[in-house]
Amino acid sequence: MQETFGIGAFRSRQQVMRFDSALRRAGIRSQVISTPKDVSVGCGLSVRFELNDAQAVLDAYQRARPGNLIGFYRVTRSGNNRPRVMPM
Repeated sequence: MQETFGIGAFRSRQQVMRFDSALRRAGIRSQVISTPKDVSVGCGLSVRFELNDAQAVLDAYQRARPGNLIGFYRVTRSGNNRPRVMPM
């Protein structure tokens, strides 16, 4: 089974939590997850979101400006294989 989703990776856990809260206040489903190893820089946590919500997530980022953003990525997982991570 394959799943694809987006993540926002940050350098600071505080910024991850702040952005997750901003998304939830905006009514966007999100979840704090471990950052995939392919995004090696950062605090080890990222905010996961559905790709259908990508534009709303980017808009929320522009409003909240939590700082310390590494980037937004598209993650594809297939079975037990290593996830494939690509910049958005």
